[in-house]
Amino acid sequence: MNNTQEMVISLALEAWKLNINRADKLFDTFSDEQWQTDVALGRNRGIYLLGHLAAVHDRMLPLLNLGERLYPHLDDVYLLNPDRAVTGILTADELKLSWKNVNETLALGLDALPETEWLGRHNSISEEEFIKEPHRNKLSVLINRTHHMAYHLGQLALLKK
Repeated sequence: MNNTQEMVISLALEAWKLNINRADKLFDTFSDEQWQTDVALGRNRGIYLLGHLAAVHDRMLPLLNLGERLYPHLDDVYLLNPDRAVTGILTADELKLSWKNVNETLALGLDALPETEWLGRHNSISEEEFIKEPHRNKLSVLINRTHHMAYHLGQLALLKK
């Protein structure tokens, strides 16, 4: 691993942590009413996006070989169906706890991941495919999920009226 690769990995991890911290601060400001509000007319509610982000981050654990998922039951409501398609969603407090637990678990795993593994394949690509597409590595997952989180944080910021 050369200095440039180490720097890129460090920058990606810092961007991830920065967005996690931004999300935590934003989530703590919402009222129960704001969580139930659409981010735009006819779009997802804040509470759905919180569950969606928690579920996506939970899927990162096995994808990056950092452990088993903590909340696979979130998929049905927050990944496999659109907002309001499934009844009985979790409360904002329950989802914030899931978010916190998933991200604490991810933080431990990401911090412990040796630099030599960042450019290695993630668990949803075979060794044969990875030879042809080496850009599909663990670092690309982190960068992609950081952008995904930032996108939804932009939507959630619309709830701050």
